[in-house]
Amino acid sequence: MTKAMIIINPSSGKERALGILPGLLQIARNLYDDVPVRETEKEGDAAEFAREACALGYDAVLSIGGDGTISETINGMAEQAHRPHLGIIPMGTVNDFARALKIPLEPERALEILSSRHTIPVDIGKINDRYFMNVLAAGAIAEATYAVSPQQKTMLGSFAYFLEGIKTIISKTPFKLTVEHDGGKWVGKAYLIVSALTNSVGGFEALAPDARVGDGKIHTFVMKDFSLTQIMKIIPMLLTGELQEHEQVEYICSSTIKVSATEDLVANIDGDEGEPLPFTARVLKQHLRVFVPD
Repeated sequence: MTKAMIIINPSSGKERALGILPGLLQIARNLYDDVPVRETEKEGDAAEFAREACALGYDAVLSIGGDGTISETINGMAEQAHRPHLGIIPMGTVNDFARALKIPLEPERALEILSSRHTIPVDIGKINDRYFMNVLAAGAIAEATYAVSPQQKTMLGSFAYFLEGIKTIISKTPFKLTVEHDGGKWVGKAYLIVSALTNSVGGFEALAPDARVGDGKIHTFVMKDFSLTQIMKIIPMLLTGELQEHEQVEYICSSTIKVSATEDLVANIDGDEGEPLPFTARVLKQHLRVFVPD
């Protein structure tokens, strides 16, 4: 008997998630014999449900929600002996992981790709004892994301994070940063470090244009100078995928990084407050299979 578990965050998509559940159930029941639904109520529920699906040998986990719900689901599936195929129905503000995988951002269209049963192997990352699907960051903009209100996210989307970050940068000074990687070590002063597994970060789909979802690499950008003059130069480069060419950006491509700083900093993990520095991050290459457009 084939089984697929639906994990749904009912409050996602401005509480529209439950509205697409009947459509998902109809599709899923045509593909699988047993399709239980698990609704999240609190932090950690999605991870627990995903672990249950792994332990019971489910064929698929279908996750409805924003990047936070997807990240929790992946944390529940990572390094389990059995890992079901993962389906993503994006219902968040930014939906970086879905963007990188070319999954339609319209939930109804995202449902359609499940019927093809087409999957690809996708990397995830491990930072200390936690897992991430998309990005790690530390510094001014990373801290600023915690100050962005739901109303700002609704009105401005990904630019809300960027604007809040600019305000924070003005009052910050650089910190001494050390990044150990496959090719050696970088040491210097920086305002921000961003390490991405995919090309889409904070809604900017060209931030790491060389990143591929299964390439086994972490693509790291160290911002060495974030004066207002440099910010005005960086903005167009963010949009065109040329950030790594900027003179004040250090670009590092590595399967493992060890990051430390002279200040007390906390890494932002997939948009949420996470591990304090120092940390070690590595890639679990092609660790999950995810449904994507055929």
